[in-house]
Amino acid sequence: MDLIFCGTPEFAVPTLQKLVAEKFSVRLVITNPDERAGRGYEVKAPPVKQAAEAAGLAVYQPRKLKDPNTQEYLSQFHPDAIVVVAYGHIIPTWMIEMANLGCFNVHASLLPKYRGAAPIQWAIMRGEEKTGVTTMMIDAGLDTGGILLQCEIGISDDDTTETLSEKLSTTGADLMVETLRGLAANKIQPRPQDHAAATLAPILKKEDGRIEWSQTAAEIARRVRGLSPWPGAFTSFRGATLHIWKARPAVESALPQLDAGAAAAPEGKLMVGCAAHSLLEVNEVQLAGRKRVTARDFLNGARLQPGEKLG
Repeated sequence: MDLIFCGTPEFAVPTLQKLVAEKFSVRLVITNPDERAGRGYEVKAPPVKQAAEAAGLAVYQPRKLKDPNTQEYLSQFHPDAIVVVAYGHIIPTWMIEMANLGCFNVHASLLPKYRGAAPIQWAIMRGEEKTGVTTMMIDAGLDTGGILLQCEIGISDDDTTETLSEKLSTTGADLMVETLRGLAANKIQPRPQDHAAATLAPILKKEDGRIEWSQTAAEIARRVRGLSPWPGAFTSFRGATLHIWKARPAVESALPQLDAGAAAAPEGKLMVGCAAHSLLEVNEVQLAGRKRVTARDFLNGARLQPGEKLG
């Protein structure tokens, strides 16, 4: 089966590698242009490009799919299918119609739940106990196409977006191989989504990481996990930005009650007051311009004063 593969971040790499390992003919890999990143602002290739070049695959990096030159270039290809995984661009109609079997996507949720750019983050932040991956037909809408296959996976209490992404990316790779083989054998037919049951997972902005201490400790702990590694959950301490990388709701009943945002250090633990008289136990933090440290090391350096607040 001849394929065109579209993807950009690390999440898409397992699917590309799985397709190659399973002897699908990936004739072209389309990914985003190289960008400058990191402290040195060096030009860096997207993870999918790195994986494609390691496999000896042809790579194409258009800035826009709507560019007539892009359409002209891709018109020389006549793939059986186009596979899209976290590419980051809307696939135009002319491209969807290029492939004989269709254009297929690996989406990191159990559609129709969590349509949009950040399904993993929102599933964690909203306290879901399970999520999964869906292979679907791509149409003109936002994650609205027919469902092909789905695989459910549990969300652990310590899962972050990073750890859950790793699990879902490998599951999605296997599911796409199963989907393509099922389609080729005419054993899979798309089923329409229940649009009335749809929920959205909009793209995150840096400001979404700001902690609101008026939420409960459980809600804030989920945001810490869901916003890791980007944009990270943050507050302020003595006028400086303080990222909170690890935290959990405190369970000890003997702990003192604290006002929202008020910090205390009973027995060397960093506790912060939240809504509904709940307490957040902070385990790992990072002051702006400093390294990530344990809460205990932070307290040793900060010398927390009675009545001090975060935020």
